[in-house]
Amino acid sequence: MKIYAHRGYSGRYPENTLAAFKAAARLPIHGVELDVHVTADQELVVIHDEAINRTSSGRGLVKDMTLQQLRAFDYGAWFHEDFAGEVIPTLAQVLDVFSGTPHQVNIELKSDVFVYAGLEQLVLREVEAHKMTERVVISSFDHEAVQRVGMLAPHVENAALFSTIVLDVAEYVKSIPAKAIHVSYHYALRKPVREAINAGCVIRVYTVNTLQRLNILREIGVDAIFTDEPEKMLSE
Repeated sequence: MKIYAHRGYSGRYPENTLAAFKAAARLPIHGVELDVHVTADQELVVIHDEAINRTSSGRGLVKDMTLQQLRAFDYGAWFHEDFAGEVIPTLAQVLDVFSGTPHQVNIELKSDVFVYAGLEQLVLREVEAHKMTERVVISSFDHEAVQRVGMLAPHVENAALFSTIVLDVAEYVKSIPAKAIHVSYHYALRKPVREAINAGCVIRVYTVNTLQRLNILREIGVDAIFTDEPEKMLSE
């Protein structure tokens, strides 16, 4: 079972920060997952939410602020005072962390709420600049974005994220087309996903933080999990 650290090592470090990614980079896991938005000045930043309210000392939407404005806030103290001073990282900074490691990097395009024009091109350009096209998965709940990635860079692995499920997952994903399917734990146990596994589809499941769930998914043939607790999952 392949293990991806979800938003970096987010169980013990503030999610989507350099501290979380550096911790994940030290682990013998398969990969890491991160989320990307675009700032008002067209910089790629790594953060999950459209707004900075939950994971910083500031308020507002990422798309409405420049990188300099976003970096005026603290992104670590909300998690624990030991991480005070963490700033919002750029995609380039996170790729730098993994440029010398064997980890695969799953970049989730967060364009399912706000449409960021040119997001796919910006991400692909950064990945190519780091010579990591063979080591990334680009995923999104925005299946139009997944489709555009496939058209722009057919050699790069793309993946369709699902928050719900369709009856014939395998055929739907072929129609995008996407190279992998990312689903939540409960949907992974449903018949359409099991059929997709039997059809040879690559299925990765989010967000799995217990060994019991890990073992269930291993038994049904899931390729990988995303977890906040990568060290715990390694213990199995």
